[in-house]
Amino acid sequence: MKIRPSHPAPLAEKRPHTQTRFGTEWTDNYAWMRDDNWQAVMRDPSVLEADIRAHLMAENAYTEAALKPVSALKEAIFEEMKGRLEPTARGVPMPDGPYAYFHFYREGDQHGVYARHDVKANTPEDEIILDCDALAKGTKFFDLGDVSHSPNHKWLAYSVDDKGSENYQVFLRDLISGEITKTDINRSAGALVWAQDNRTLFWVERDENQRPFAVRFRDVFDADGKIHTAYEEQDPGFFVSVGGSDDDTFIEISAHNHTTGEIHRIPSDKPQTAPVCFSARQAGIEYSLHDQDGVTYILTNAGGAVDFQIMTGVSGQSHETWTPYLPHQSGRLILGMESFANWLVRLEREDALPRLVIRDMQNGEEHAIEMPEAAYGLGIKSGYEYATDTLYFSYASPSRPATIYRYDMKSRERVSVREQVVPSGHTPEDYRVERISITARDGESIPVTILARKDVKTDGSNPLLLYGYGSYGITIPASFRTNILSLVDRGMVYAIAHIRGSMSKGYQWYLDGKLEKKTNTFNDFVDAGRALADLGWTSEGRIVAHGGSAGGLLVGAALNQAPELFAGVMAAVPFVDVLNTMSDTELPLTPPEWPEWGNPITDEDAFHRLRGYSPYDNVSARAYPPALITGGLTDPRVTYWEPAKWAAKLREHQTGDAPILLKINMDAGHQGESGRYDSLKETALEYAFALDCVGLG
Repeated sequence: MKIRPSHPAPLAEKRPHTQTRFGTEWTDNYAWMRDDNWQAVMRDPSVLEADIRAHLMAENAYTEAALKPVSALKEAIFEEMKGRLEPTARGVPMPDGPYAYFHFYREGDQHGVYARHDVKANTPEDEIILDCDALAKGTKFFDLGDVSHSPNHKWLAYSVDDKGSENYQVFLRDLISGEITKTDINRSAGALVWAQDNRTLFWVERDENQRPFAVRFRDVFDADGKIHTAYEEQDPGFFVSVGGSDDDTFIEISAHNHTTGEIHRIPSDKPQTAPVCFSARQAGIEYSLHDQDGVTYILTNAGGAVDFQIMTGVSGQSHETWTPYLPHQSGRLILGMESFANWLVRLEREDALPRLVIRDMQNGEEHAIEMPEAAYGLGIKSGYEYATDTLYFSYASPSRPATIYRYDMKSRERVSVREQVVPSGHTPEDYRVERISITARDGESIPVTILARKDVKTDGSNPLLLYGYGSYGITIPASFRTNILSLVDRGMVYAIAHIRGSMSKGYQWYLDGKLEKKTNTFNDFVDAGRALADLGWTSEGRIVAHGGSAGGLLVGAALNQAPELFAGVMAAVPFVDVLNTMSDTELPLTPPEWPEWGNPITDEDAFHRLRGYSPYDNVSARAYPPALITGGLTDPRVTYWEPAKWAAKLREHQTGDAPILLKINMDAGHQGESGRYDSLKETALEYAFALDCVGLG
């Protein structure tokens, strides 16, 4: 390994903080890294406590020095990844009345531009309606929360975050004059929805603890700028979001946590109307609404439909009164649905593979769009139009670049309208894609997607990057990622473990990896690594584990369970201080996430369970492999002190000589660097580290 720090690592000061709960006493030596004024830091990073800043800067300097030996490799990987991006990539224009809207990049753009063109023009010209690179000039971080044009196509509302804290400032642009107006809306959660009057704008506001808790609206042309409240959530365990119904008839307000939801509706043509709750929340019941020809179709898990079913119902009634329309079928998970004037389209997954099913609402006939490969990703590309026979969908596999199709639901004709191009060259046939199943320690069958060079041999000699997530029901799709080719082309095997806690094999797969069954997630990941070694794809000690956010929890727990399995670990913005975070009611995600992890404040079983697997709380004296841990100072999802504390504790207990490296981005949040090229630099650094861990540096 080339990465060998030339000077001693920063040793974090120990300031013991002892707590007692349910008769158990435990001490956290690094609790001081949590700035008590963290809410202010989100808005203004310069107010971070001086001692915390000094420690983080020392960690960054140490990591930068330690990684210098792989700087040339990092630059080479960056140039490779950059060379795979189309410099002038264009999105598919999506029709909306007289215009079609799309996004594209000019040569050298980091953020690109939003544009539209006249759908009736024989040779349509691009009309740039928002130049994102111009807006980003002079900022250290730039992220667009939403870009939303008014129904009459005369106004554009957009939201900007320049800190990484996900507090968005809202602006208006006159699409006739080009004039931009800054509003006084500065704590938006991002999404923006216009009412049909072309004057009223809805958004979600964050509270002082960064939680999206209220839907506000205002007449953007009212000189007084009076802000009205459409909905305000009283339960800190529920987040709020806003959107529009498929047919744009309603403004929809959703209050939800990870297992329970409730929708309130406002007629879009009468935005001052008080919202009406469609069906009051009941614990464990989720639903979404889709209107077609006067009937409301409800995608829900009500009635014991673990993998969801489609029902019909009337506003104001409970789910017990809903009528089954497409009954529940175990093992067929309905992931999402979209309604059109004459069609219902659903995205579902069965046997770990997705498909699109089109239902003709005139005659009830259905047909499916499926793909022939062993592993692939499939998704609906939502457009603006409701009264249309046209559906856009995307398809990709780990070896095959993405294609967007325009599909005529009536004639069933599909036309490729956008094929991802790899400028530096790519031949799918040079790669091997397999979907295998491994047997976990409890006998469960775990799907694993594998991407490797076609000539790879299963003789145990290959290094392997094992990626996983396994929380919130989020399923990692088997899609095309140009970046990963920099590892695969150098001889690494890339594997995605579709572990419990995701919904790869249905909703039950998610239930079997949460709360009291959470350790299944970690065991599946470790067992997948060991099985891949047994099958000859790699060998123990040749695996680099990679996960981010809740995937950082995954790799952190796997690291404590089986450090000898891994040649290295990459943990991006890792959720590793689970017990303390789930006990901190001020943090944005804590109350809403108790249904996912448990409440260790009031539930003794949850307390002991979280304490039993929390990566930070289970660090012990042992030889840990090299670790690269990253975080963001303004991250409201996984606060910076989680990775910082974990790195300090790992280093304190390290009995081997492998480096523990921490890199905190002082100008970004959960998503890391902004911009399509700058973000590649972080990935290139991670991949250079991974290759060095397995001797390919």
